[in-house]
Amino acid sequence: MADDLFKALADPTRRTILDELAERSGQTLFEICSRLSMKHQLGISRQAVSQHLAVLEGAGLVETRREGRYKFHDLNTAPLQQITERWLVPDTHRS
Repeated sequence: MADDLFKALADPTRRTILDELAERSGQTLFEICSRLSMKHQLGISRQAVSQHLAVLEGAGLVETRREGRYKFHDLNTAPLQQITERWLVPDTHRS
């Protein structure tokens, strides 16, 4: 799982998508594409954004839900918490 997470975070476009979902979770593919284009001047196709979202979903960082014909993408920070807890060491050297 950690390998998928680090792979997902390694790409700057995917980090930008996560930033956008952190700012406003529950966006459709169209909304994400629009924000990437307008706010970040990224000329990226819907198909490429879909592929990035699939990698993020595979890493557990994005969850999807369907409402009618719309598919919404939500940020899930739980995998990040698991990574930080993995190497979190209690501070035992304080005086």
